[in-house]
Amino acid sequence: MAPFHPVWDRPIRFMPKDGQDIQYGEPVLDNPSHVNVIAELADAGKLKAKVLAGDSPRSANYSVQLMLRPCPLFDALELNYKTHTDHGEDIQIPSIAQEQCDYEGELVVLIGKDAKNVSENEALDYVAGYTAGNDASAHDWQHGPDKAGPIPQWMFSQFFDKYAPLGLCLVAAHVLGAADSLSLRTLVNGQTLQKGLLIMTGTPGGVGFVYAASGVLKDGDVVEVEIREIGRLRNPVAFNKE
Repeated sequence: MAPFHPVWDRPIRFMPKDGQDIQYGEPVLDNPSHVNVIAELADAGKLKAKVLAGDSPRSANYSVQLMLRPCPLFDALELNYKTHTDHGEDIQIPSIAQEQCDYEGELVVLIGKDAKNVSENEALDYVAGYTAGNDASAHDWQHGPDKAGPIPQWMFSQFFDKYAPLGLCLVAAHVLGAADSLSLRTLVNGQTLQKGLLIMTGTPGGVGFVYAASGVLKDGDVVEVEIREIGRLRNPVAFNKE
């Protein structure tokens, strides 16, 4: 089975300043490996991108008005991302989930083709790329007997609208390979809370629920998930009244 090999390296999804429709493109960087500056350039209104069309980016540079979650370039898979939160957008915390809301900075893997009964040696052939994510959670709805019941559960506690921010960009598997030597940091209000090596299938140690120095999230906190060679995803926390 041939590896999945997309035509892109680090695609972003964005709204251009000239008022055109949402576009997919490659960010224009002085050094393509310096992806950590994408967020800073976008927030300052200085990010440019070459729009992807067909087999290669167009030569013209577009000014980025708004960074959006990095939907994959395949209609069949785009549905997986439509309800997630964009970079810079508030994570809306409903009133029933505000007592023990928490961050979970993770490496996110995008599957590029259907996979079943795949051997360990062939696993990376099915990976299209990687991005950063924050699998926001409500721990009392996971473990609290008065809410979760006698058996811990994870579905309801992580499925509220606008949870699971993703971004800033996807990075193709042919760029990062197994992505097993990247450093991952999660910051709340600029404070580093966790750092380690990965690949991982879930949350690394250091979430606020068990990290006494920070505690769980509060209204107005800013959570950032940074993965080397992928970039930094930033989202404020907003407690809803309803």
